[in-house]
Amino acid sequence: MNVTLLGWSLTLLGILVVILVDLWMVDRGEPKEFSFRQAGAWVAFYIALAVTFGVCLLLVAGGTYSAQFFAGYLTEYSLSVDNLFIFYVIMARFAVPRANQHKVLLVGILIALLMRGAFIIVGGAALARFEWLFYLFGVFLIWTALGLLRGGGGDEEFKENVVLRWVQRVLPATGEYYRDRLTVRVDGRRLVTPMLIVMVAIGSTDLLFALDSIPAIFGLTKQSYLVFTANAFALMGLRQLYFLLGGLLDRLVYLTKGLAFILAFIGVKLILDAAHATGFEQVPQVPIWLSLATIGAAMLVTTVASLLKARHDAAAEAGEAVSSDVEDAGRTRR
Repeated sequence: MNVTLLGWSLTLLGILVVILVDLWMVDRGEPKEFSFRQAGAWVAFYIALAVTFGVCLLLVAGGTYSAQFFAGYLTEYSLSVDNLFIFYVIMARFAVPRANQHKVLLVGILIALLMRGAFIIVGGAALARFEWLFYLFGVFLIWTALGLLRGGGGDEEFKENVVLRWVQRVLPATGEYYRDRLTVRVDGRRLVTPMLIVMVAIGSTDLLFALDSIPAIFGLTKQSYLVFTANAFALMGLRQLYFLLGGLLDRLVYLTKGLAFILAFIGVKLILDAAHATGFEQVPQVPIWLSLATIGAAMLVTTVASLLKARHDAAAEAGEAVSSDVEDAGRTRR
């Protein structure tokens, strides 16, 4: 797949236009809370946008590249859902007013997209030159999957990274929010507000998540263009997903296990592909249609199983509450 400089430029311009329109439509005027209905409409819009892009790839570049994009998009989107846990923690850690959270997320995710773009360029160039790196990526993904199964995801805890500590040390900040402003002048000094700090926290923390998601998508496609666009569409819809899911994330109890399965599956696929590319042609390869079907099925099963368990647990708690009320009523009568 040969994407010209013009193709890259138009793609980047289109993504930038969509982000700016999103920012203008949602954040114009006074800061306001993001409603559930708004979130649902925007999530549907971004999913439709990704599907439209994939269909255009099908018409222009063929079914193989279209399937690679959809597999990468599903993988990045599912892994991005896991990011939302730490985003909730960051919002609570910096006490971000709910009316300002959507702007924080949009700018933070834009920072994350720029950083991921640089990561993809470096990773794509290295992988094109050193095919043996796919072995390392495969082992790393399997190791990450085992860490998730052991409970090492670390989603419930937020630790300030090097970039965030540097920003907090270099830039003098106020101790309070001034609506959605990033800087203010106090006593003649220009200070940044916590809005800017938390944006940096969101963007830089997301790069840590990219350490497993970027190798994972390179296991599905070697095309840097598809890797970047899949990441872009997944990240652009992440802000609205944050408000849409809300407390639902606590009910996705099997999410970590589903993500661990996906990472392990792609890790094995990477190792098989690397073996095939380095001379072991008898090693079987996993076709892209099987990867797409496996990733989709894993997320579907994970979500359905999580919601069924949440419903079962709620019914059990309700039953225990009724039994307790009956016992209390019986003791009162005696």
